[in-house]
Amino acid sequence: MAYAHSTLFSNTLRFPLASFPNLHPPSAHPSFRPLTVKRLVSLHSPIKASMAETNKNVAVEVFEKPDVAVSLAKYVADLSNKFTGERGAFTVCLSGGSLIKYLGKLLEPPYVDSLEWSKWHVFWIDERVVPKTHEDSNYKLAFDGLLSKVPIPPGNIYAINDALSAEGAADDYETCLRQLVKNNVIASSPVSGFPKFDLMLLGMGPDGHVASLFPGHPLVEENNKWVTFIKDSPKPPPERITFTFPVINASAYAALVVTGTGKADAVHSVLGKSENSAKLPAGLVAPEGELKWFLDKGAASKL
Repeated sequence: MAYAHSTLFSNTLRFPLASFPNLHPPSAHPSFRPLTVKRLVSLHSPIKASMAETNKNVAVEVFEKPDVAVSLAKYVADLSNKFTGERGAFTVCLSGGSLIKYLGKLLEPPYVDSLEWSKWHVFWIDERVVPKTHEDSNYKLAFDGLLSKVPIPPGNIYAINDALSAEGAADDYETCLRQLVKNNVIASSPVSGFPKFDLMLLGMGPDGHVASLFPGHPLVEENNKWVTFIKDSPKPPPERITFTFPVINASAYAALVVTGTGKADAVHSVLGKSENSAKLPAGLVAPEGELKWFLDKGAASKL
């Protein structure tokens, strides 16, 4: 079994969908038609499109780089308060890269002392199949930068079993998730039957990949498994496990946190006037609830 490893908004302007004639909502169908934004009203103020026709909400917010962390912390804190109040638990899924750095404001007042950390349940959207002490480990990144500094119960932190092969670790993690759904720790989507996490916190690579789902890779099309594995990742290390798109898209909320000019082309491909958005995994993120993009001006520079 997978096991827990011991460890101890800015204001948003709202616009009806008609304000964005070239914005096409993502589909809930497994074909995962991507979100495409042909034009944004302003890059100087956060903007939001309410997609009433499909009960989908997509928000695109652009900030000065230091303000990304400020807004992200409030967003996560608000959702933590919402779900701990409503269901007595908050299931949040982390990824690697620079995301943990942008969650750093949660370690400061007012959040560090006010959030109900004991009700958090932490998972990984993807993980490298390396020891937890390895520099490439997403677990180590999150533990060093966040989890070791807050009082989340050790049993609520669900790391992969790094003693197993990539395939074994993926199967083991899915078994763990299924048990937690059975025990009502994780909700189940009434729409798809996949686990319905409260929040997915995603980054995006310069190539448009999310989790360990890379452009053109067959795993992008996986529609049955909850957790799968990859042994030929285009980005090292090659062996990883990853949630599949049906799990990512069954979530109540998802955030894509993307910064830097090096990712501007991929952001433009997904949100701008481009025919390539369907080819990029980031364009396939379509949660059952709300999708919010947190961009700095560098990432948004080509929109």
